[in-house]
Amino acid sequence: MAKDRNAVDYGGPLRRLVLAVLVLGLVGVFLLWRIDSPRVERFRAQVTDQIVPNMDWAMAPVTGTVNLLRDFQSYIRIAEQNAELRRELRQMQAWKEAALQLEQENARLLDLNNVRLDPRLTYITGVVLADSGSPFRQSVLLNVGARDGIVEGWATMDGIGLVGRISGVAQNTARVILATDASSRIPAVIQPSGQTAIVAGDNSAAPPIDFLESPDLVRPGDRVISSGDGGVFPAGLLIGQVAADPGGRLRVRLSADYERLEFLRVLRHYGTEPVSDTTQVLGPTPSALLSEEVTE
Repeated sequence: MAKDRNAVDYGGPLRRLVLAVLVLGLVGVFLLWRIDSPRVERFRAQVTDQIVPNMDWAMAPVTGTVNLLRDFQSYIRIAEQNAELRRELRQMQAWKEAALQLEQENARLLDLNNVRLDPRLTYITGVVLADSGSPFRQSVLLNVGARDGIVEGWATMDGIGLVGRISGVAQNTARVILATDASSRIPAVIQPSGQTAIVAGDNSAAPPIDFLESPDLVRPGDRVISSGDGGVFPAGLLIGQVAADPGGRLRVRLSADYERLEFLRVLRHYGTEPVSDTTQVLGPTPSALLSEEVTE
């Protein structure tokens, strides 16, 4: 404790001395900058030239802070622009999907328009609403029905070939039994041999050919068209091409695209009008001609 009482405290006088020197220095700088004299002005210019360029190190933190703030503001703007571009990209992707769907629908409709039919046949185009989805029944639903004059039994086609026939008509919808259904039977002609046959559905993508008189005259790749027998399907509608399965059985590779049925053309076909009066078709018999000559 005695050592602490005898210790000399130099901290207080030193602080007062430094404060006095700082005050005198500031007063001197103030007076120096207030004196209006050419000599003092030159001195101030020399001091400024010597001190100010060497003070860049002192301004470096301030300059760095300002640049950091500017970079942060720029980053915020970039983030906002990036979010806006992402929103526009999502909108463009939606527009792209809509454009592709419209392009596909347009292609389907163009395919329907390119089908060449008998000029006497008229048609109505319907949109496929739903698929039955059953492994035992191959059918689709159209958005046309009795209000559009649809009659049960009429044939339907896509942009290339025969699809099936109307089987069940409601007021606003109609059911189409596809050619692949097990209950489907289509009288057909195989070209160029002219062989008649029945295309019988079996719930597969390539229905078999039944009741063929001379299979030896038929080759894979031959065209299969509807014959018109029975009065259900009009004659001359393309069904597909002949193909042989691994077991050697002849089948029909259908021309219609069953994987993408979007629009179907329903053919107005009221059947073939039967011939009732044959007197205008058959000529007179030889005996009738002889009797006329004797009469004359």
